[in-house]
Amino acid sequence: MNVIHMKIAGFDIGGANTDLAVVDFDENGSIKDIETGFEYLPMWKDKKELSQVLLDLLGRELSDIQAVGVCMTAELVDAYQTKSEGVLDIACKVMDTFNLPIGFVGLNGLIDYNQLQWNPSQVAAANWIATSRLAAKINPNCIMIDTGSTTTDIIPLKNGLECAKGRSDLQRLQTGELVYTGTLRTNVATIVDKVPLDNSWVRVASELFAISADAHLLLGNIKIDDYNCETPDGAGKSRNDCMRRISRVICSDLDTLSFRNIMDISKFIVEKQVEQVSEALMEVSIMNEIFNVVTTGLGMNVIGAAACELVDIPWLSMDELISEEECIVAPAVGTAVLMEEFLRL
Repeated sequence: MNVIHMKIAGFDIGGANTDLAVVDFDENGSIKDIETGFEYLPMWKDKKELSQVLLDLLGRELSDIQAVGVCMTAELVDAYQTKSEGVLDIACKVMDTFNLPIGFVGLNGLIDYNQLQWNPSQVAAANWIATSRLAAKINPNCIMIDTGSTTTDIIPLKNGLECAKGRSDLQRLQTGELVYTGTLRTNVATIVDKVPLDNSWVRVASELFAISADAHLLLGNIKIDDYNCETPDGAGKSRNDCMRRISRVICSDLDTLSFRNIMDISKFIVEKQVEQVSEALMEVSIMNEIFNVVTTGLGMNVIGAAACELVDIPWLSMDELISEEECIVAPAVGTAVLMEEFLRL
């Protein structure tokens, strides 16, 4: 296909959030401009709304879009019996939504819908493939740490290409290349089993009382606009709401705990997240003999960079290449880049 100038929509369809990057490319394939957006869409209960959400995200940009690229992780939600079922359903909804060239990010790069139908598993949770292409533009030999709302990808790159040992989520959980902790949606009870209280330690309740977003907002690591998922109790996202949820983690409340108690607990929760990521980072680093990092995602500084500092590994953030806002939807940006390259073949 002869491409002179192109505007491409890259979508990252996650279990909880659908992210968009509209990338405007010049005739040489260089990025001229990027527009981003996201919408909270809990696919486990509202997957039928996906098509409308995709159109809503594009809005007036729809008429200018010449192609669509898609990566996904939503196939893992429990609305689907298997990941292949999820991939096929999501891909079908995308195909029904757009009458444009469409490509899907797979483990070996972009594929079309026909190829996806033959082997849907290669598209499952392959969004890190797209993001790694951006990291390679900063440093072709590095480890990319992408900390999003739910998970952290830790992906080795050599000579500009990802070389992850694991190819599925299961395998990457085994190799340390995937850590199931994120900036927003992680249940606090899965991060810590005890927290500090004055001069003692208290075991936590194994309930969904608070999530990582509550701790990060209290510490100023995220803004209230970043807290774009549901709260565990269905209440608000004010500092007081977050404090109340954190207090419940040890079966308490704001009548009993002081502000300092809650802040100490929140700091400890985030420290444990950083330790979990740093432990996996060292595993990947030693395995691949790579000792520098590019961070990206919503938690690129508060989790990714902090994990590097904990183990004394030098790092750069992806905002060396794209803006901090664009880093939050880096898989969507990378997907658009892969789609542009795919169309040039």
